Amino acid sequence: MKKLIAAFVVTVMSISLLAGCGNKAPQTTTEEGGTTTGNEASVGTEKEVNLIMYLYGGEGVANKAILEALNEKLKASINATLEIKYIDWGDIATKYPLLWASGEAFDMAYVASNSTVPYATLAKQDALADITDLLDTYAPTLKKELDSGAWDSMKVNGKIYGIPSTYSEYTAYGFISRSDLMEKYNVTTISSIADMEAYMDAAVQDGMTPLNGSVNLAMDLYRMFVATTKGYIDAPGVPTSEMYLVGDKDSPYEVLHPAFTEDYEAFAVKMREWADKGYWAKDVLSASQDDKDNFYNGLSAGYISHQPDWTGNYGTQLEKLPGVDSEFYTFAEAGNKIVKKMGVENATAINKDSKNVERSLMLIEKLMTDEECYNLFQYGILGKQYEVVDGKITKPEGFNAEVDGGGFSGWALRTDKLNIPAVTEDSRRYELNEKWATVAIDNPYVGFSFDSSKVTAELSAIANVDSQLGTQILLGKTSQDPKEAVEEYRKQLQAAGIDAIITEVNTQLKEFKAQ
Repeated sequence: MKKLIAAFVVTVMSISLLAGCGNKAPQTTTEEGGTTTGNEASVGTEKEVNLIMYLYGGEGVANKAILEALNEKLKASINATLEIKYIDWGDIATKYPLLWASGEAFDMAYVASNSTVPYATLAKQDALADITDLLDTYAPTLKKELDSGAWDSMKVNGKIYGIPSTYSEYTAYGFISRSDLMEKYNVTTISSIADMEAYMDAAVQDGMTPLNGSVNLAMDLYRMFVATTKGYIDAPGVPTSEMYLVGDKDSPYEVLHPAFTEDYEAFAVKMREWADKGYWAKDVLSASQDDKDNFYNGLSAGYISHQPDWTGNYGTQLEKLPGVDSEFYTFAEAGNKIVKKMGVENATAINKDSKNVERSLMLIEKLMTDEECYNLFQYGILGKQYEVVDGKITKPEGFNAEVDGGGFSGWALRTDKLNIPAVTEDSRRYELNEKWATVAIDNPYVGFSFDSSKVTAELSAIANVDSQLGTQILLGKTSQDPKEAVEEYRKQLQAAGIDAIITEVNTQLKEFKAQ
């Protein structure tokens, strides 16, 4: 997850991800305590309100100053102030679900179709505010600027419970290599797993570890497997932070777990071979540094991540590897499986129990459509956290991270219209986005959000299996023969309830397709 978020935040800002979510029925509680429907509501801002938003991560040293500047704008326009509360990275898996179960008073938070508690689950559990009939009154500009497809992706039983991001992105995963090492190893291009292996074999011979990472490497290898195998595409059901389910791009409405295929068994054998070859360190299960960090410190010949993370770390590359260029092999490109991201994957919602649903919606609109508010929330204070040179975000002269470092990872509130490229971004980000826009396939699950409420116990059990044996298989670190380990993994998945999860996903997909 950290990789994904880091890709969206300029280096002048500390990393923290917008988190949480809320729900509201068609009848809403007004700021004065009465009830009204969206059609009857009038925009009243006479009473000043303080709105609480939850973010992932920690508080940057300059965050209070940034909020103070932002709140001056918000108070002047909608008579509201914004307060940020945080969920530390290591606490997301436990505290994000508790946020919804605790009854704590807050107004807004991040939601997604594949978050720890999926967006649709929260909506169906009556945790989020229904904003369907409020948009025309309280966010008319936002409603107009977002296309119908974005809003459709947020619908649960015909109602809208969240505001989707409108930022165009393709989070296709791939292998990042060093151009200087490719030249040294006489590897002219890397456009296949075989090419990748040739490069990594040469790196080992050169005394370098090709993928010198931590246990997090396991999920990157799993993503590589899915992206390079048959017509597999990521499917809903199991969170994408775990060994998730897959569908076929040509028949996506029957999902499966790839662990039960011969392809996965063969992949497990290959991963044992990679481990034995020294493609990653022997202590990978206990290592603390990821392959990306080691890559930029000159300790890894490559790393696996998604395109926005690679292009977003261009500034780090210039700083830590001066004179070194890098290349990106996109796993899904050969199979024509680059998928357009849908709005519900990055969204913001309002807590059903918020006493200020309408004002929260107005605030979200300000953060996504007002240029001054957008820049403050996304980049910080001009001259302190950033400046714009030749149309690109960069650090101002005299920037001191110990004093000026801060900002919010508000990637769920980013828009194409107001986004400013960063000098720390590789220009190939936009070149690839333009190229992929012509070939990317539509996400077949747009508008579908898996309701996991009937299989919460099974999902928890699956997570435990994946964190142990599932991870060991992917890193070639099982005590058993790889094929025997896969057979045991299958038994553990079935005991944990994977069949019930798959059945529930397919049932919901069938209903979704019939709509």
